[in-house]
Amino acid sequence: MTGPLREHGALARGAFAVAVLVSLAVLFAPPGDVPSGPPGVDKVVHFSLFAVLALTGRWSGVGQGVLAGLLVLYAAGSELLQGTSLVDRDASIGDLVADSAGVVAGLLVWRLIASRRTGAPR
Repeated sequence: MTGPLREHGALARGAFAVAVLVSLAVLFAPPGDVPSGPPGVDKVVHFSLFAVLALTGRWSGVGQGVLAGLLVLYAAGSELLQGTSLVDRDASIGDLVADSAGVVAGLLVWRLIASRRTGAPR
């Protein structure tokens, strides 16, 4: 693909950088800045956030295995930090599961997109 949507291009790297910055803001916001919502909405946010990180990471050219490993480590680390007095939020295994499922979903969406563009999975 040519143009601004090409793989590994500046737009792809920029989108991944923005996704990382948004994730930092969402995952490490002080407890008073976290809006309340209906039960389960936080899992949807975690799933979506990590799906976007995986999708934009692959678009920017990060290898699938490396990206998956780093994102799962990031998810686990963020949950551990949330449980400390540094962030002072609740750590949750459910959030880690939602994060990990989001990584898998993002990688699968990328595979689908890549296979439609080239005719073969990447």
